[in-house]
Amino acid sequence: MTSLLSRSTTVLKATIAGLLSLMALSLPTFAAERVIIASTGGAYDKALRAAWFDPFTKATGIEVVTVAATNAEMRAKAAAMVKTGNVSWDLYLDGEIQAASKAHREVTEDLTEFCRQFAGREDLSANACSAGGALLQSTATLLAYRIGEAGEPVPETWADMWDTEKFPGERAFPNFDDPWRVMAAALLADGVKRDELFPLDIDRALAKLEQIRPSVSLWWKTGDQSVQGFRNREYSLGQIWLTRAKAMHNEGLPIAWSYNASFLVGDRIALLKGAPHRENALKLMAFWLNSPQAQAKACEVLSCTPPSSEAIAMMSDEARKTMPQGDDVRDYVIIPDAEWINANAAMMLQRWNEWIR
Repeated sequence: MTSLLSRSTTVLKATIAGLLSLMALSLPTFAAERVIIASTGGAYDKALRAAWFDPFTKATGIEVVTVAATNAEMRAKAAAMVKTGNVSWDLYLDGEIQAASKAHREVTEDLTEFCRQFAGREDLSANACSAGGALLQSTATLLAYRIGEAGEPVPETWADMWDTEKFPGERAFPNFDDPWRVMAAALLADGVKRDELFPLDIDRALAKLEQIRPSVSLWWKTGDQSVQGFRNREYSLGQIWLTRAKAMHNEGLPIAWSYNASFLVGDRIALLKGAPHRENALKLMAFWLNSPQAQAKACEVLSCTPPSSEAIAMMSDEARKTMPQGDDVRDYVIIPDAEWINANAAMMLQRWNEWIR
């Protein structure tokens, strides 16, 4: 009797297991809603997640997955994915200058139609949404330095960056396949007037860079690397992004910066051709442009200029003064010649790589 009951129980369990397996096969599979965006990581991502990604997920239920990469890696990966038709990202952050290039247009969707919904928004800047992407923020590449003892002179210009006697210590510059800003700084340090900066004199720039090369301890490739280098005291003066400098200031690190040595730059949110979660990606971009609160929260931390004037109004007086388009700094920030940079990008990179290696 016990044996018969045991066999019956076994058969029943097997039958139930089989039915459950069949039910599982017949039920539709619901994958979690998500959108995948690539950016440069570190403190930048942390600020964007708190201000933008997490509120978006809370409002929509769509998970925002981030992938960290350098700007050069993002562009190369985006081009490779679109070329092979194996696209795993939806969005990536590209520079304001690069977003106007032919190479950018070849791998990203034209957002002209998407942008029409924002045409009547008086609070948004004229360039808040364009064919190349939605404007994330405007910021600056500038001279940042470690604060010394009270009364010590502080560097203010690119010429000061080159003055290793007056301002001793190691230097840091970016090296991420976009060398125009380093060359431009070298020319300004060599006495070129700001209104005569473009077209860049590459030979003169590299000759000036040769003078400071022995003092450069860090050629950083990511914003996070520039942060870690400063934390680890690898350099005293560096050309870095304002967003990273402000994040370090917020941490309490002894860092300051000069708008007398700065270039206006920015990021656009670009949609890859063949994006696997295209509709979710469009929703994420629209959420950013439609949310002055998110823009204000991010730029409060990063000292960036958001695309919405309503967002600017929500920011603190201190943050508004330090953002690169504030009344106190706009006369100093240099606006680069995007058309010339894009037309000469390959030539500049070749000359740079020949020099840097």
